[in-house]
Amino acid sequence: MTRISFQDLSVDKDFADFIENEALPGTGISKTSFWTGLAQLIREFDDRTKEFVEVRNVLQKKIDDWHKKTRNQKFDKDKYKAFLKEIGYLVKEGPDFTIQTTGIDPEIAHIPGPQLVVPITNARFAINAINARWNSLYDALYGTNVLGKPDKADFDMEHAQKVVDTTKVFLDEIFPLKAGNHKDATGYSVVDKNLVVHLAKETSQLKDISWFEGYTGDKSEPESIILKKNGIHLILEFDKNSVIGKIDDSGLADVVVESAITTILDCEDSVAVVDAEDKILAYRNWLGIMKGNLVATFTKNGKEITRMIKGDKEFQDPGGDLLTLKGRALLLIRNSASHINTEIVCNKEGEPVCETILDALCTTLIALHDLKGKKSNSTSGSVYIVKPKMHGPDEVAAADRLFSRVEEILGLKQNSVKIGIMDEERRTTVNLKECIRAATNRVAFINTGFLDRTGDEIHTSFKMGPFKRKAELKKAPWLAAYENWNVDVGLQCGLKGKSQIGKGMWAMPDLMKEMLEQKIDHPLAGANTAWVPSPTAATLHAIHYFQVNVNSIQDCIVAKGPRAKRDTILEIPLAEDPNWSEEEKLHEIKNNLQGILGYVVRWVDQGIGCSKIPDINNVGLMEDRATCRISSQHVANWLYHGVVSKETVLRVMKEMADVVDQQNKNDPNYTPMAPDFEGEAFKAACDLVFKGDIQSSGYTEHILHQRRLERKVGERA
Repeated sequence: MTRISFQDLSVDKDFADFIENEALPGTGISKTSFWTGLAQLIREFDDRTKEFVEVRNVLQKKIDDWHKKTRNQKFDKDKYKAFLKEIGYLVKEGPDFTIQTTGIDPEIAHIPGPQLVVPITNARFAINAINARWNSLYDALYGTNVLGKPDKADFDMEHAQKVVDTTKVFLDEIFPLKAGNHKDATGYSVVDKNLVVHLAKETSQLKDISWFEGYTGDKSEPESIILKKNGIHLILEFDKNSVIGKIDDSGLADVVVESAITTILDCEDSVAVVDAEDKILAYRNWLGIMKGNLVATFTKNGKEITRMIKGDKEFQDPGGDLLTLKGRALLLIRNSASHINTEIVCNKEGEPVCETILDALCTTLIALHDLKGKKSNSTSGSVYIVKPKMHGPDEVAAADRLFSRVEEILGLKQNSVKIGIMDEERRTTVNLKECIRAATNRVAFINTGFLDRTGDEIHTSFKMGPFKRKAELKKAPWLAAYENWNVDVGLQCGLKGKSQIGKGMWAMPDLMKEMLEQKIDHPLAGANTAWVPSPTAATLHAIHYFQVNVNSIQDCIVAKGPRAKRDTILEIPLAEDPNWSEEEKLHEIKNNLQGILGYVVRWVDQGIGCSKIPDINNVGLMEDRATCRISSQHVANWLYHGVVSKETVLRVMKEMADVVDQQNKNDPNYTPMAPDFEGEAFKAACDLVFKGDIQSSGYTEHILHQRRLERKVGERA
């Protein structure tokens, strides 16, 4: 690694070249201003950020000691709360307040809908996610298990008819007519600024004429009709010469749904970024996105395909004036977490600096290309940064100060950088109101996430006793309270109409029928966004936001008052009777270990930070560091309390490595772990479990990063 010096900093030369030759030109920020600013940020925030991580460890040590002393006593919640307050884990809650965030884009403030999360290092995935603002409902229904799979390998007209019939039922439910049904429509036209639906023996209109937003083509026979409900849009596309249009009396060829309203481009959980080479790739893709010129070329079924970012959509409103709708999802970017340090930049002592400081300055710098250009992303002039894994209000306040300094360095208006507070750590959950208060002028996003949050739940109370089996953890009272608490507190703090309140990921991208049946619970719970694993999933989940008026749900929650209590969240989900049978214990650790290995082997050997991994039953699951964290902490907890032995875990680990090898046997880039089990990936999986109790907050990054770096060094040797 060739390095160069700037003031007190030692910087990787390739990274410096990227900043100076690619990122800075066009922003109006000089080299001197950038490097001077970065040096100032590191002097101001590097030691303090590292101190926060140490505070986490100190608190954890005190909690561990308390659990060891009280483990054999009857749990006393009042004494437990008093102890947490005494050590500063639980902070005093202040008076009620309302956030003061301004300059929020409508996609955040007013438009409920799905949210994609994609790795910034994969240009193809990123472009697909950005373009997933608009997707075909016909394609989403045809190509998934919602209506069963097509019977024919080629185009199946009978299955296509099922898709059309199902869509017409949906249209009749969401956009009902005053008389008749969409399924009986023979045509659509625009008359006197209203949508007219032609039926066999009469004409009809929408029950609510305000749903009609616009059209393209001739009024008497439009090429497309655009409808709107609950803030989101749907387009009816007509073409009587198309395969589907020919079989429809009205010539309806497709229904295009406004799907991924927002997308998080991820520099954290779903990427494997361990050195300057990886970081430059992440920033270069973000730069291409902010400039609007990112292109991805790949080969599929023997054909070369090029993907690029799409433009806006233009229609005529009912009166014939121009109506422009954004063609791309509004983008947020998730920065690295505070506990990750990077050698890309070293301080004056030669120590790696906190990567989150680098991300804050660099991702905002790159966003200037959009803010000072076409404003294709944020029309309000905001940069949306999601901050993961913050523990409590002090860390949120520090992030707020960091963003203020970034704004000063880059000449941005104060509070232009908005913050997303991920409610995925226990100390943030139980102090959520004060966390929001700490960034009251820039909060634009809060959310829940079962996996990371459960990983922290286990690690926090690791020494108290063995935890329930993972399936039972989902049914424990604390989890439902946590999910409701997040929405309750967010609404109490005035996030409605100013911020997203989100829910977690649907992790089974092949099970869309099940998602369509279950994920409606998220908008019904008052969340105006929820994570989905693919553009197709975004299209199907978007149906729920037509069916549910989230704004009304939120109003009802506010009127009825809080549903959750912090005391319930503080109930520790330990196993009441951990005397499971050997078969039950083996089933649990096999499931955990197979998931860990399936994820880690791609992370360490191939640098894939998130992908669909077949589980022990060969059901594809979206795996990232959050899933790895909960699984590794769960097995480590059982090991610590003697539920399973180290010998058993190691034996099963090897058995599951062979299973994972077989699941990946058709991947030409895959390196098998068996039979020698000497590869970095297998060693990483073992470390995650056998050293899980000593990992700070139960995080997986330090082990994964080290093993990935060792693998990369070996490949270069």
